Amino acid sequence: MSAGEPVSIRVLDREYTIGVVPEERDALVEAARQLDMRMREIRGSNRMAAVDRVAVLAALNLAHELKQLQAEQHSRERALRQALDALERRLDAID
Repeated sequence: MSAGEPVSIRVLDREYTIGVVPEERDALVEAARQLDMRMREIRGSNRMAAVDRVAVLAALNLAHELKQLQAEQHSRERALRQALDALERRLDAID
């Protein structure tokens, strides 16, 4: 996302300008909003928490959720593949 138009986002009261292609602008803004929300949850009422620590914890939480979603998707794809194979076998048996 280094090329494209500059977009300003705010995460934990800090502003960042990131270049993004127009088609991905809305997704970047939404991702920044989610990251900001997650970092605020982690920081909680402890305003003195180090921003880098909060950022790493938020990144770890998001990476963990991503891995879980990928595993679920893989499981669904495997189940779909098995169902399609079973249907193909049934269709082949009809011939």
